[in-house]
Amino acid sequence: MTQTNDIILRTATTLIAFILLGFSIYLFFAGHNAPGGGFIGGLMTAAAIILMYMAYGIKAMEKILPINFRHMIPVGLIIATATGVGGILFNAPFLTQTFAYFQLPILGKTELATALVFDLGVYLAVVGVTMTIILTIANDRE
Repeated sequence: MTQTNDIILRTATTLIAFILLGFSIYLFFAGHNAPGGGFIGGLMTAAAIILMYMAYGIKAMEKILPINFRHMIPVGLIIATATGVGGILFNAPFLTQTFAYFQLPILGKTELATALVFDLGVYLAVVGVTMTIILTIANDRE
C-alpha cells in the first residue's frame, strides 16, 4: 500500500480545525443568551477533532490528544445533573437558572450564569458521545 502525499489536506485541516474550534467556543459562550450552547458547540468541536483524525490518522492523533472520550460522557452528565440539582438545594425548581455580574480583570463587568455550567456538562457529554461513536465505527472498519 502506498501512502499518498496529503500535505494539502493536512495544511487545510490545520486552518479549518482552528476556525471550527474558535467558532465552537463562540457558540458555547453565546448559548445562554443567543442560539448556540453546549450541544452545537460540542458538535463543532467533535467535527474539528474528527477532521484532524482523518488528516493525520488515528495513531498520530492518539499521541497528540491522549483523551479517552468515553470518560467525558459521565463527567458531562454529572456536571449537567449537579447544575440542575443546585436549584433544589436553594428551594427552587430543578434546573433553575441564576446569574450575577462580576468584575473580571481583562473582561470588565461580565455576566456569569449557571446555564454556562450546564452547557459545559452538555458540551462534554456531546463531544464524548460523538467521538466515541465515530472512533468505534472507524476502528471496526480496520
